[in-house]
Amino acid sequence: MSTPNAPDTDSESVDASRDATQNTNAAVDGDAEFLSDVDLTRVYRNERIFRTLCFLASIFGLVMLSFLILDILWESLLGWVVGIDPVTFFTETASQTWDKNGILAALIGTLWLMLFTLVFTFFLGVGTAIYLEEYAPDTRITRLIEANLTNLAAVPSVVYGLLVLAAVVNFGGLGPIVISGAMALSLLVVPMIIVSTQEALRAIPDGVRRGSYACGATKWQTIRHVLLPRALPGIFTGTILALARAIGETAPLLMVGAVLSLGRVPGPTDRFASMTTEIYEWALNPVTQFHYVASWAIVVLLAMMFSMMLVAFYLRNKYEDETGLTSV
Repeated sequence: MSTPNAPDTDSESVDASRDATQNTNAAVDGDAEFLSDVDLTRVYRNERIFRTLCFLASIFGLVMLSFLILDILWESLLGWVVGIDPVTFFTETASQTWDKNGILAALIGTLWLMLFTLVFTFFLGVGTAIYLEEYAPDTRITRLIEANLTNLAAVPSVVYGLLVLAAVVNFGGLGPIVISGAMALSLLVVPMIIVSTQEALRAIPDGVRRGSYACGATKWQTIRHVLLPRALPGIFTGTILALARAIGETAPLLMVGAVLSLGRVPGPTDRFASMTTEIYEWALNPVTQFHYVASWAIVVLLAMMFSMMLVAFYLRNKYEDETGLTSV
């Protein structure tokens, strides 16, 4: 009974589809006509101007850095010409005469500072980040702590030096020794390690945690055997870059009581000098040859910083290849 009506139904469907297509085409034509009236020339021009300004800002920083490095290398070359002996420079301590000056005491003092700073900050920073990210409840107090940790990175470094001077050197009676200087540098860089570790843990997909829990692992087992191995690239990178910042600090060390130059190799409980304090003293000396010695010390310090960054780059790639997971 319904067979005679089938052609009519098909014809109605075809007509409806044709009408819908025509309406769609009309709408597209209307939108195209509407957009054709919009002048985007100003938008494109502003975008090109903004992109050009960003490019010039980046180039400006690179150009200034290049000029500074070239100036330091030029003065280092002049120091070689006037007679600075590399053997004396690396094997002798500070002296009153420029041709007998060396960085041995300052270099050892800097290495002691970096060693104690690493010991003080790594476990504290990583442990704090693990607690805040994996254990602490999402409360207002937790969010306040995390916000303050981020803001601590903007505090001037001299403030940490004054804090350690008052609380540790004077009140605690520890004195202006290497450990006191390392404490000042630790306060400076530990927020950076905490934040970088948190970001490394957040970069791990949540499904990794759930999969570990589904297999019966506890929270600590998940952190120890699943999360930390995948977060190591970010943790190592953040830690080494934080130490690279600490190695170039002068103000907190001067506040703690570091000497500008030292004639003997310091120990952990001795008064100390660092590479930065030696450079500071030589740069202020009115004798031109001391400026050349300072340039040599700056080159050594830059080489140490670049080496630390290369180590961070190597460790990041190594552990990313082993875990197969990209971390921040």
